[in-house]
Amino acid sequence: MIQKFIFAFVLLISSSIIYAQTASLEDVLSGIEANNKQLQANKQETIVQKLEAKTDNNLPDPTVSYAHMWGKHNSNETISEMVVSQSFDFPTLYATRSKMNKLRMGAFDSQAESFRRDLLLQAKEVCLDIIMLRQQKQILDERLKNAQALSDMYAQRLQNGDASILETNKINLELLNVKTEANLNTSALNNKLQELAVLNGNNPINFVGTDYPVMVLPPDYETLRSEVLASDMSLYALDREAAASRVELNLNKSQWLPKLELGYRRNTESGNPFNGFVVGFSVPLFENRNKVKMARAQSLNLNYQKENKTLEIESELAQQYREAQTVRSSMEEYEKTFAAQSDLELLKQALMGGEISMIEYFVEVSVVYQSKINYIQLQNQYQKVMAKIYKHRL
Repeated sequence: MIQKFIFAFVLLISSSIIYAQTASLEDVLSGIEANNKQLQANKQETIVQKLEAKTDNNLPDPTVSYAHMWGKHNSNETISEMVVSQSFDFPTLYATRSKMNKLRMGAFDSQAESFRRDLLLQAKEVCLDIIMLRQQKQILDERLKNAQALSDMYAQRLQNGDASILETNKINLELLNVKTEANLNTSALNNKLQELAVLNGNNPINFVGTDYPVMVLPPDYETLRSEVLASDMSLYALDREAAASRVELNLNKSQWLPKLELGYRRNTESGNPFNGFVVGFSVPLFENRNKVKMARAQSLNLNYQKENKTLEIESELAQQYREAQTVRSSMEEYEKTFAAQSDLELLKQALMGGEISMIEYFVEVSVVYQSKINYIQLQNQYQKVMAKIYKHRL
């Protein structure tokens, strides 16, 4: 029995280690959603906003007053009075405020969801940069290996008198440049990994991705536009706020209804205690002045904000869609060129066989490697713009 328990425990630990070593992009985003401190703080802020909205519809505190009086000439002659009362608005106003608060709470939830998506988009872009840097590292490692092999070979040929010092220096300079680029790549990769850890609540997260997810640009822009507008949380938050402002306008129009007061009163002025009810009301002649105008202006303000936000989202989406089309087209051109180009090993063999000069070799190799780097950067740009387009799916 003990052996089975130990085996199960070891299996659980091993599974956890394997999971940590093979964290995918989806795993990373799930972890960040659970561990990010900004998201946790924003959730608490949303709770505060909701509770604050609820307190606006609470009854005011009850009041208790007690008076004890005595005669001017005979202090033994005393009377007392106690009043306990509770004031409240006209009952229909509480139902209206409750409706308004529900709309505002919907806006708070939408704002929190919009914040969550923005932060996960930021985390996804960091992951995409990590993938790009790792792909660049593969090319730099290959380039460094070739440069090191040529450097060693030409150093030997220089000793044998088969190569000139100019050729050897050219290769050594290429080797130095590649080493510098490789070091910069490593530094940038480490910085991105650190940035990802900070987004994960400063907890290490071993993201091992080296390939981009498949992202297909939809051919029907109007369908995409409708989907984005229907799913945008910032737009939905403004819609809820605008609806709440309309309810608030109706609420302020109803503020002419009197505030009521009910209570209990006890008086001993006649020597015998008298008990009774207290009923009162206040007429809102001055307190609510200009509130209807303010509410109407606020409602118009939010409607204009919603219209402007819709235009901004549509414009930004159109720009992103065109950018994705352009980048995708450039990527396809690179892919066609790569399929038809000569292999780097053939260039090296041509150099060693004397078919091409050192200058020709480095020109050709530099063009090939730079083209690969450009292609990787285009892939990264395409993935980022697609991530922005589909942010509403995070």
